[in-house]
Amino acid sequence: MYAKFFKRLIDFILSVIALIVLSPVLLVLTVIGAIAMKGNPFFLQPRPGKKGKDGKEKIFKLIKFRTMSNAKDKDGNLLPDDQRLGKYGAWLRSTSLDELPELANIAVGHLGICGPRPFLVRDCVFMTEEQRRRHDVRPGLTGLAQVNGRDELPIDVKARYDGEYAAHLTFWMDLKIFFRSITYV
Repeated sequence: MYAKFFKRLIDFILSVIALIVLSPVLLVLTVIGAIAMKGNPFFLQPRPGKKGKDGKEKIFKLIKFRTMSNAKDKDGNLLPDDQRLGKYGAWLRSTSLDELPELANIAVGHLGICGPRPFLVRDCVFMTEEQRRRHDVRPGLTGLAQVNGRDELPIDVKARYDGEYAAHLTFWMDLKIFFRSITYV
């Protein structure tokens, strides 16, 4: 009952409250980001979401604050990531504030607060059926893999945690992940 109905309701209510409460912070970061990035402060990227009735992942646009500039070399190619990541972007990442716009993804139903962190669309091609079980549930802002090692985990270990989450989703698991995420960040 929780996974089918209450989880989405709780995610919606909490994300709307967070958007309202954090709106001054979001506004300030949007203005600073527009100045620091010399333009659009947002980064949109297609990500695979929960499977639809057809069994295929629904693709949505994940929204974050941009952390890298669009600086290009003399031939018009983007510079390497390490050259495009400035102090502001590094600070956003270190504080996880670059993730705040994802509250809008949660409010509209693309993400949940807790769930498997969405991989890139291109990664779906390489997933086994077992690894694709992660898409049986709505992806999340934070998840079981994130509170057990975050980016330090190899992709197969992340996928195992994500599969475990999808198979055993409960209110108590979400609550545990939520509070562990707060202490982790």
